[in-house]
Amino acid sequence: MARTWVVVPMLNEATVIAQVVEEVRRAFDFVVCIDDGSTDDSVAQARSAGATVVEHPTNLGQGASLQTGFSFALADPQMTEVVTFDADGQHSVADAKAMVEELRAKNLDVVVGSRFLDDRTEIGGLRKLILKSAARYTRWTTGMALTDAHNGLRVIDRDLLAKIRLRQNRMAHASELIDQIGDLKANWAEYPTHIIYTDYSRSKGQSLLNSVNILVEMLFR
Repeated sequence: MARTWVVVPMLNEATVIAQVVEEVRRAFDFVVCIDDGSTDDSVAQARSAGATVVEHPTNLGQGASLQTGFSFALADPQMTEVVTFDADGQHSVADAKAMVEELRAKNLDVVVGSRFLDDRTEIGGLRKLILKSAARYTRWTTGMALTDAHNGLRVIDRDLLAKIRLRQNRMAHASELIDQIGDLKANWAEYPTHIIYTDYSRSKGQSLLNSVNILVEMLFR
């Protein structure tokens, strides 16, 4: 039987992670939170909500957390695909479920979320410009005509996942992941997603500064 694992990188998310896990588990039975050296109560909160938790003894970065989550999911012989899902509550569980259905129905290798395929996501002009510039750059370097190359909501089929190896531990992992998907000539599609920007999610890295970091990373590459 098909079994989806939801991989949730986590760092000091004690105030929201239980609610996020509870919402995810209404649609998905198998959730693994990768705790990246939290100093608060994140681990206990995630476990109390029903998630499996794998702990990094020190902070390694989101890329390292995703790779740990991928390795954990691949250890389950019944796993058929993973969903990457942020811990700060900015992603929609309904979107994640629909993306899994899209991947299975169309026999895809990967489905990537895009906040630019519909008008649900409210996003500032400068951030939109930077993200769209990054998407154009990705199209040039990988041949993948993505509209949103830095969306953290993705669904990846098991066979493709087994070929991915993230070496960039921190924010550069997002570009590295897309580069590897492009190099592997994966069968992909985008899906419209609603990104919910809150004061909390901005404080956790979804600020304009993070968009500027994407631009700097793109220029250095």
